[in-house]
Amino acid sequence: MDQAIKLTAIRKQIDDFQLGPIDLHIERGMMTALAGNNGAGKSTLLKIIMNLVKQDDGKIELFGELVRKDEEDWQKKIAYLPQSMPGALPFTGKDLKQLVSRWYPDWDERLFKQMMDAFEVPLTKQYEKLSQGAKQKLNLALALPRKAELLILDEPTSHLDIPAKKVLQDFLVEWMEQEERTVIFASHQVEEIRKLADYIAVMKDGTLIGQFEKEQLTEQYKRYWLTSPLQEIRIPGEVERQDQTLVTNRPQETEAFFDSNHIQWTATKAVELDEILTWMLTKKG
Repeated sequence: MDQAIKLTAIRKQIDDFQLGPIDLHIERGMMTALAGNNGAGKSTLLKIIMNLVKQDDGKIELFGELVRKDEEDWQKKIAYLPQSMPGALPFTGKDLKQLVSRWYPDWDERLFKQMMDAFEVPLTKQYEKLSQGAKQKLNLALALPRKAELLILDEPTSHLDIPAKKVLQDFLVEWMEQEERTVIFASHQVEEIRKLADYIAVMKDGTLIGQFEKEQLTEQYKRYWLTSPLQEIRIPGEVERQDQTLVTNRPQETEAFFDSNHIQWTATKAVELDEILTWMLTKKG
């Protein structure tokens, strides 16, 4: 499968925080969630991709071409939504739409109007006078209509209420279906990741723990209910045990061990994504 983004050995030192080295491949036509703890470096990594922060080492390739920082044409292939837009404060929504749309020849005015109507954000009010939720809705309505090949979103549902999150999810799904488009979004909202992501890249304290196909990841973790308490013996793939339950991330090996040691279980169930991510982010070492 083609890659929209390929990061190779990306590294950045900011004071006492070390990001990387990061190797990350974002598949074209897919939604990839960048998940991690606070301070993991998710926002910094997205800024590096956008040339807003310069990496110390490593290279970035977009759609198979090496990004050269002295060129700007590649930026028109990307729509980027940061966590905040301080430069927008004195402008109205109408002003911002005119400023942004002129840079994108394929600007989708119909989609912009649809999003503004759905989000119920006034176009004539100054950005700085909007609520946090209204600002985020306007930011999103300025991002998707650019019809870029790649959409980069940093915490896109922050400050959104439940109805607005559903509206955004519907727009994103429709936007993805129209053409072969790619989305990478940083998020700590597990429900958002569960509903939207095809792949999950997990970051912790500046490092990339791993990149996973979401469905395979959720199928990999299973919880077993046993007929009797386990002895003090390590089970292959064991993640957690409580009383007569055991969680594993290598179920085939676990079941083979059960069979060979005459350990019986009464039921098994897939583990929820929030538990899986919690284990990944709290695991020591």
